[in-house]
Amino acid sequence: MFGTISVLLFFIKWTSGRFGSVRLFKNLGENMNFKIINNGVTAPKGFKANGYKNGKYGVGIIYSEKNCTGAGTFTTNKVVAHPVRISKEVLKNNKDKLRCIVVNSGNANCFTKNGYEDGKKMISKTAELLNIPEDSILIASTGVIGRKMPMDTILSGIEKTCSRLKERSSNYDFALSILTTDRFPKTLALEFEVGGRKVKIGGTAKGAGMIAPNMLHATMLSFITTDIKIDPEDLKIVLQDIVDKTFNNIVVDGDTSTNDTVFILANGESGVRYEECPELFREALHYLCRELAKMIVMDGEGSTKIMEVVVKGCASKEDAIKATKSIVRSLLVKTSLYGGDPNWGRIAAAVGYSGVEMDMNVMDIVISDYKREIYLVKDGDPIDEESEEFKVAEEIMKNDKIKIVVDLKMGDYENTSYGCDLTHDYVTLNSEYTT
Repeated sequence: MFGTISVLLFFIKWTSGRFGSVRLFKNLGENMNFKIINNGVTAPKGFKANGYKNGKYGVGIIYSEKNCTGAGTFTTNKVVAHPVRISKEVLKNNKDKLRCIVVNSGNANCFTKNGYEDGKKMISKTAELLNIPEDSILIASTGVIGRKMPMDTILSGIEKTCSRLKERSSNYDFALSILTTDRFPKTLALEFEVGGRKVKIGGTAKGAGMIAPNMLHATMLSFITTDIKIDPEDLKIVLQDIVDKTFNNIVVDGDTSTNDTVFILANGESGVRYEECPELFREALHYLCRELAKMIVMDGEGSTKIMEVVVKGCASKEDAIKATKSIVRSLLVKTSLYGGDPNWGRIAAAVGYSGVEMDMNVMDIVISDYKREIYLVKDGDPIDEESEEFKVAEEIMKNDKIKIVVDLKMGDYENTSYGCDLTHDYVTLNSEYTT
C-alpha cells in the first residue's frame, strides 16, 4: 500500500492544476536539519496503524507495541464533543503508559445523548481486541454534530480495523479512514540523527472545513508519533508551543470545531532522549506540524487559492497574532482573493478592527506571488490604481499562492498565518453537509 511519499506525489499531482507549482515543504532560504521519509505515523519505530472505511463512516487506529508518553491539545469551544472529554480524562490520569489512538469519522459524537457512553464503548472494544488496558487508549471523532453514533457500524469498523492491524500496518489506510469532506489525505514523516542514532517523527491530519483551531491545553484532527524518549511534561510543553505557532495559525472559514484535537505519542524506541537534542526535536516537530497545517488550508472546502499572511513591526506578539488572524478570517479579504482583486483597503480594514496598536499613516502593505512583489501601501501612501505597478498587482492576485506582508512599524514582533479564499463551492458544500 502507498506510503507517505506516494501520498505526497498524489497530492502534488492533484494540486498541480489548482495551486500551480507547489512548494509543499521547503520555504525559500530554509535549511532543514532533517530529511523527509516514508510512512507517516508508522515511520517511527514500534508504531503500527490501519483503518477501515465503509461509505461515510470510518475507523482508524494507531498502536504502539510499547508504552508511550503522550500529550494533547483540544478545542476551546464550549460545545465540546464527548471524545474530547474522555481523552482529557485519560491524559490527566495516565500520561506515560499510553498505547493506542482510536478515531472514527462520519459522526462527531457531540451534543448527543449517551455519547460519553458510546465513546467508552469504542475504547472498551479496542482494548478487548488489542489486549491492552482501557486507560491506555485515546479517542477522537469527526463528522456531523448532534446525531447519535451508529454504534453497530462503528464497533464493526473497530473489529475490521483491528483485524487489519494484526495483518499489516498502513499509514495510507489510516489516513483515508479519518477523512470527511477532505479531498486528499495529509501525511508526513521526518528523520534526523543524534550520535548516529535515528529519531523519527510521523504525522497524519484531516480537516478541510470548520477550521479556525484554538486549542489550549470540519474538524481539525492531527495525530503525531515519535520514537524519541521524552518526559510527559516536556512533551506537553513542546506540543502546546508548536500547536500555537502552527495549527492555531490557520483559518479556512473562521469556525472553531467542537472536536479539534492534536495528539502526540512518544515511545522512546529510538534510544535517544529529548535532553540530547531539544532544539533539533522542536525544529523537526514544528516543521511537520506547519506543513500538515498548510495541507489543511490547501484542502479548504471549495478553495482555489492559499494565502500566507505575515504581519510584522507589531508592538507585541499578541498584536501580531490578532492582526494576521483578522486578515485570514476576513470574508472580504477571502472573496477578494477568490476574485483576484488587489483590494488593499480590505486588508487595512481587517488590521484596523483587530484592535492592535497601529498608525495608518506609516504602515506598509505588500503582496507577492513569491517571484514579484508590489507595495499596495508604502509609508501610509496608497498605490495609484492607474499605475503600471497596480497592473502587476492585479496579475499577482490571479495566482494560486499569494503572500501578504503588512508592516505596522510599531515594534519588533511578527506572526504568520495561513488562509484560503471563499468560493461558491464552499457555500454549496456546507449548505448540503448533513444531507
